[in-house]
Amino acid sequence: MSGRESAAAGADPRAKELRLLHGARARSAHDRAVAACRHAGVGQDAAATVPKDPAGRAANALRLSARSLTALAGSAPDPAADARCARNAAATAALAAQLAATRDESPAAAAALRAALTASRTAAAAAGGGAQGRDAALNAAAEEAEARAVGSARAAGWFDRGF
Repeated sequence: MSGRESAAAGADPRAKELRLLHGARARSAHDRAVAACRHAGVGQDAAATVPKDPAGRAANALRLSARSLTALAGSAPDPAADARCARNAAATAALAAQLAATRDESPAAAAALRAALTASRTAAAAAGGGAQGRDAALNAAAEEAEARAVGSARAAGWFDRGF
């Protein structure tokens, strides 16, 4: 264990456990964002070609989310930073869901968008204020909202067989 890891673990004995929780939620939200972008026909190259267009913004957010997940994997556990990563991934997924819902006006797409927005709000609550990723009730609510968002995205047909 590096000096930073032992300092982080010493500061919060649950830091590793919380890293797993927030990391899993961040990866799940990132996967939802990828699925929604694919469903909407948006590739990550859209960020370079049309950066101010909704598709470009979604692609850029997806690129930043992937970079954040990579940084998370290479850093010492930090519940506040880890929860912010999950919050940012959930916000990316909400942005991608908005784009997908504009291109698919089905009731299932509308439900998936609502679930994505709820997941983003609950992830923000878990990361914010005095909680800073450590509040068990807020984390549980964020996990539950993420699970509902995944289910709604699947019901909307946004996940392909690769997920």
